[in-house]
Amino acid sequence: MAKIIYNGEYEKKAITDQFVENLGGMLEKDPDVIYLDADLMFAFGAGLWDLGDKYPERVIRCGIAEANMVGTAAAMSVMGMKPIIHSFASFITRRAFDQIFLSGAYGRKTLNIIGSEPGYKQTYWGGTHMAFEDIAMMRTVPNAHIFDIVDGVQFNKLISKTVDMKGIYYYRTPLADNIAVYDEDTEFEIGKGIVLREGNDASIIACGRLVTISLQAAELLEEEGIHVRVVDMFTIKPLDEALVLKCAQETGAIVTAENHSVYGGLGAAVAEFLGENDPTVVERIGTRDEFGEVGSEAYLRERFGFTPEKIAERVKEAIAKKKD
Repeated sequence: MAKIIYNGEYEKKAITDQFVENLGGMLEKDPDVIYLDADLMFAFGAGLWDLGDKYPERVIRCGIAEANMVGTAAAMSVMGMKPIIHSFASFITRRAFDQIFLSGAYGRKTLNIIGSEPGYKQTYWGGTHMAFEDIAMMRTVPNAHIFDIVDGVQFNKLISKTVDMKGIYYYRTPLADNIAVYDEDTEFEIGKGIVLREGNDASIIACGRLVTISLQAAELLEEEGIHVRVVDMFTIKPLDEALVLKCAQETGAIVTAENHSVYGGLGAAVAEFLGENDPTVVERIGTRDEFGEVGSEAYLRERFGFTPEKIAERVKEAIAKKKD
């Protein structure tokens, strides 16, 4: 059951620290858990280096060799190990997609893949590092699961569950400055979205970094007498089709919001499903046929339309198109 604590404040403990603590517990409890990293140990801080010293045979630094890391992890899966692997979202998907598809999914292996700092979160690393296409790529992998993470509670609860499950699990997650949404007692059901705010005029179905921004947009709209439902669709594949249909039928207009391209991402998944089952007004917020660029987070959010004000405007446009 979801226990929502959202009030606009940031998490008391960074998602990086939460993950390192959780990983340490998994390594201690289960000798089959193994962690591999593609030269980004620093991203999770000193605690991960300490785990490397404590478990030198199970916290492995693979260097800038993402494809090799995925192949190695797939081989470890054959031996009964439970690999968790990490690199930036752009590198772990673009550079290693063939290995994920063939050595991982086609070979019926088990991989928990962490793609960190997706989309505009790469800020000053620029367009070469910004993954606005990773969801689209991973949606084409048969039977893969895709999560877009909101906060540390969600990330650690889910990965603690999937590390013991069979299959391919892809996590796109930010590493810092996350607004707290969920209480530590929350339990997440894979493939089921969570309604964070009720409303009947329209529904915003969001994922990842755009969830809290969408909540802020709903607050702005409330001041104008517009009541908007906000859904955290943290599992993009498999999509919670029942909840999408419910939102469409009860509110008559859907706005999707994602830190990703509208091509092949959450918005595409929602529009595809509704197009085949219950045609509904759908406005999709995301990048459109463009690369990322260098800039601050504030600049990039404005540049790509990821602000509460711009989301609120798109919601009003969707409502204006609703059927009588």
